[in-house]
Amino acid sequence: MSMMEPFPGAVAAPRVPPRLVALFACGSGLSVANVYYAQPLLGSLAADFAISPAAIGGVITATQAGSIVALLMLVPLGDRLDRRRLMLVQAVLLALALACVAMARQTALLLAGMLAVGLLGTAMTQGLIATAASAADASERGRVVGAAQGGVVIGLLLARVLAGLVADAAGWRWVYLLSAATMLALAALLWTALPAQARTRSGLSYGALLLSMLDLLRHERMLQIRGVIALLMFAAFSIFWSALVLPLSAAPFALSHSAIGAFGLVGVAGALAAGKAGNWADRGLGQRATGIALGLLVLAWLPLGLLHRSLWLLGLGIVLLDIGAQAIQVLNQSMIFRSRPDAHSRLVGCYMLFYAVGSGAGALAATAMYAAAGWTGVCVLGAAVSALAAVFWALSLRWTPP
Repeated sequence: MSMMEPFPGAVAAPRVPPRLVALFACGSGLSVANVYYAQPLLGSLAADFAISPAAIGGVITATQAGSIVALLMLVPLGDRLDRRRLMLVQAVLLALALACVAMARQTALLLAGMLAVGLLGTAMTQGLIATAASAADASERGRVVGAAQGGVVIGLLLARVLAGLVADAAGWRWVYLLSAATMLALAALLWTALPAQARTRSGLSYGALLLSMLDLLRHERMLQIRGVIALLMFAAFSIFWSALVLPLSAAPFALSHSAIGAFGLVGVAGALAAGKAGNWADRGLGQRATGIALGLLVLAWLPLGLLHRSLWLLGLGIVLLDIGAQAIQVLNQSMIFRSRPDAHSRLVGCYMLFYAVGSGAGALAATAMYAAAGWTGVCVLGAAVSALAAVFWALSLRWTPP
């Protein structure tokens, strides 16, 4: 197959105005932030609920469990129900879940609330991405999806910073109270701003809708190929971020958690690059851009491996890693959305399952490798997984649908 997809023809006038693109980006960022607010608050939660340090990770586990259930059970509903009404209900329920977390006094209620926050926050985020893809014309879908995905990256990066600032100023409960109010405001904006979309909803029952995801995984070649690329890319991404705290918190750096978290803000560069990757996909350059992004992903491990020589090199490596990873994420979604216009919600649900598997495997491998071979071993592993993704992409070109 050629490195360049066929040009889709004359570029149509944009269907999605800039204000709506901005709403998709902001809404995606605000929704996904709810899933990550708890990470810098674990110490405060452990103290308030008398949870041991060994068990407080259950808060994060509950949130992530909710996210996985959402991908399987809630996100596909966007192909059966009116998306605007669905997101309105989800936003209101998410606000209630956030308020419940803020007012929880027992550990069981806290965990139940966190499960609901992960469930509804993920459903809102992926629902907005699917809605953005459906609202956009084929000639601008990459740009619009790229903007929404950029909002996701900025939201998850800034969530930790904002949660820490609000908690320091007013206590951790105010993080969730303010977010609950924000979700209600977002619900009102989405209801008034989202346009009516063409009726492409599936006539399948709910059970048949969920079972059809297995058919998509079995038969949609683009989803299979880009899903494997996503799995390997997210595994490499998770290998780095899961292990980074270990060398930076030890001698000779001995950085605080706040200082370590600040390195995540460098990832905003990746979010800014995501929109550009979407433009390349719209111009029929998705495969060429994928090759460049995978090259950056492999190259990033060289400066990352020189962490102990310079933190500036670490920063450079983070920029390369994030640009490559976020560009691949946008390109993957832009390309799989072209295959089935009637199944955008199910496609994004299936695709994000690859992400979940890759992220989980990468986190487990990172800590085990650091214990066995230190930071150098982590970087060798990350580079090997990144190179495997590049090799798989090159081999898959002959089977990728045009």
